[in-house]
Amino acid sequence: MSKLTGTHSEVSEIDFTTLTTVPGTLKVHGAPIQILDLPGIIEGANDGRGRGRQVIAVARTCNLIFIVLDVLKPLGDKKIIEVELEAFGIRLNKKPPAITVRKKDKGGIAVTNTVPLTNIDHDEIKAILSEYKLSNADVTIREPNCTSDDLVDVIEGNRVYIPAIYVLNKIDAISIEELDLLYKIPNSVPISSKEWLNVDELIEKMWEALQLVRVYTKPRGQSPDYSAPVVLRHGKSAIDDFCNAIHKEIAKQMKYAVVWGSSAKHARGQKVGLDHVLEDEDVVHIVKR
Repeated sequence: MSKLTGTHSEVSEIDFTTLTTVPGTLKVHGAPIQILDLPGIIEGANDGRGRGRQVIAVARTCNLIFIVLDVLKPLGDKKIIEVELEAFGIRLNKKPPAITVRKKDKGGIAVTNTVPLTNIDHDEIKAILSEYKLSNADVTIREPNCTSDDLVDVIEGNRVYIPAIYVLNKIDAISIEELDLLYKIPNSVPISSKEWLNVDELIEKMWEALQLVRVYTKPRGQSPDYSAPVVLRHGKSAIDDFCNAIHKEIAKQMKYAVVWGSSAKHARGQKVGLDHVLEDEDVVHIVKR
């Protein structure tokens, strides 16, 4: 954390050195990214041990989670952290299930599935709905290999789906053969913070996982400003999102926008409306009413 952002974060050979959340900012490909160094999570954190609930509550608000593990210790620590985050409603490296549950006033339970139900049947679905006192609802399942846990997640509605990277630290203390084995762990990046090994790969993995879209502004009659991009996320990168990231009133005042870049049909620029989806490194000029 200290080397990445220039912000001091206490470190030592002792576990759980960080006792409070330490924020810092790292600039990657011109985009400022805030990094939060959180206290370690212990078994029972979801039940409040070691201020675990406060720590995990902060993690729920993040767009990406680094899970830092010591390669000299059993990777059982990985499982403990996953279980604690899972219990707090955080789903790591998963997408929301393609399941909808629509409540209605009458008509009982109607289940429609567009894929085979291999892990759950209609009776189990009705039993789960009954536990949540849902006696009238339309359930549509498009999720392959849907499970009862998937259905519960949708009914509960308070789950968050966050990508995670497992940062396997202290590779300077292991052999090349052991390092090769670490690379087989999905979504992992082996590093050495002490010797500053492989940190560039970690930063690139972070950039890919965040799926950020950098958009540059172009004032009227001037060249684009490449020094301070407006940073959006993939899936929320329409002109409307771009305007709101600058100021909420801009979208109301906009007559149209001119866009140059990958999302534009013409090299000389394209006039677009609020629903136009921007791509990374596009240039935008807003024309007001």
